[in-house]
Amino acid sequence: MASIERTAYPRFRRLVTARELASLSPSEDDVAWAREHTRSDEHLFSLVLSLVCFGQLGYFPRSREVPVAVVEHVRRGLGLSQATAAWCETRNVKAQRQLVRGRLGVFHDPRRARAVAEAAVRSAAEVKNDPPDLINVALEMLVKASLELPAFSTVDELASRVRREVNTGIFERVAGRIALPDRVGLESLLDLVGPAVKTPFNRLKQPAGKASWSGFREQVEHLRWVDSLGDTGMWLEGIAESKIADFAGEANGWRRSRSSRRLSLPTSASRRRRSVSG
Repeated sequence: MASIERTAYPRFRRLVTARELASLSPSEDDVAWAREHTRSDEHLFSLVLSLVCFGQLGYFPRSREVPVAVVEHVRRGLGLSQATAAWCETRNVKAQRQLVRGRLGVFHDPRRARAVAEAAVRSAAEVKNDPPDLINVALEMLVKASLELPAFSTVDELASRVRREVNTGIFERVAGRIALPDRVGLESLLDLVGPAVKTPFNRLKQPAGKASWSGFREQVEHLRWVDSLGDTGMWLEGIAESKIADFAGEANGWRRSRSSRRLSLPTSASRRRRSVSG
């Protein structure tokens, strides 16, 4: 699950600045419009608060998600007493939300929103791999389509699923391009040959040596051997370089993680032995 803080998904922060409060001030036209559709101060307050929050976020937040500072700012802007609460009967909430959407020209269409978001993520996932980036692309397309934003969890789940599907398709595409002899050769990199204590795969991961002529010659020979494993250019043809770089970064991070876990195992085991012997 992606962290909402790393995305552009709109939300109220705990501390609201004076500039942000100013942007949440309803206009005179908005207040006049709201008065035409309400018959009490409570309904007026509720409608205007919903209007400014939806205009800021693109969706209707839960009451507990609206900072007190925002509530107080809107109440003062309407000239209402401190005792006035933003209240609307449950049966009228749907109608009130329809009024707000109509006022702002935004549509509530969950099915279309999912379709727009999925199409945006699927296209972006061919070149982007970071989940927050994919979520931001989906949000941008939803706003352009004048659609009410789904819950963050919905967008996050959709982006994760589509990313997985696109990446699986890329992996299968690459695997399908590798001829059988090359495939056998790659699989043999994991085999120990003779008295060797390391597989050829370890040689593949070998970093460059010192910056010297001998080190340079060794690196040239190493690259020649790597190139002999197969035509990687053909295997990766048509795949965005940014995706290849991300996959390589993920693989390297996974390798380092496995190495650190292996290093920690003997220490943990020795602790258990000392505990038992003690």
